[in-house]
Amino acid sequence: MTEANEVIHAIGRRKTASARVHMKPGTGKIVVNKREFEEYFPTMAERGYALQPLVITGTKADFDIYALLDGGGISGQAGALRHGIARALEKYKPEFRAVLKGAGMLTRDGREKERKKPGRPGARKRFQFSKR
Repeated sequence: MTEANEVIHAIGRRKTASARVHMKPGTGKIVVNKREFEEYFPTMAERGYALQPLVITGTKADFDIYALLDGGGISGQAGALRHGIARALEKYKPEFRAVLKGAGMLTRDGREKERKKPGRPGARKRFQFSKR
């Protein structure tokens, strides 16, 4: 367990997005790339996904979070933020590890976009076969 006013740093990643999370005890204020959380993530689905670690541990109003997101799209960035918050919570209180790991929040989602292969229109798609 860390000290009361110490800032906890963690990095979360998903697809090509990465999130640098700075978390400290506070009132529940979340700032993402110098913007309000609700402004940065306009849909409830992305907000809910990013806040899952705080909800599952019951610490939603206990921390102020400042995050810097980079790369990817909105969905990937929400996943990276979720991963970063989960890692920061684990650093703050190691007892949270079992809950977070059981929910699959400490595992990095390693699914990346597959590269396009030569002689094909996409990664796996083939041109239409013509017998004659």
